[in-house]
Amino acid sequence: MKKMMLIGLVAGVWLATGAWAGTTQQERMKSCNADAGKQQLSGDARKAFMKSCLSGAATPGSKATAQQQRMKDCNAEASGKQMKGDARKAFMKSCLSGKSN
Repeated sequence: MKKMMLIGLVAGVWLATGAWAGTTQQERMKSCNADAGKQQLSGDARKAFMKSCLSGAATPGSKATAQQQRMKDCNAEASGKQMKGDARKAFMKSCLSGKSN
């Protein structure tokens, strides 16, 4: 019985001190820092990005948004060129992979 109370007390203190929240913030900091590094940001641009990212405006899932934007851009370009069939497929593959046509 005393062991259970002690375990409960330790768990309560651990949760109350914010140890759980600190880990989440550390993970967010790691993720934002890695994203800023990938974008090769420095100076004021990096500070602005980090502030936005750490406040939750940019989440680790934002990479999917960049891919979605690329898909929209490539699709619009293919439609503008009135591409269809195999030519469109080849263009979309090249465009989405980042290769220039």
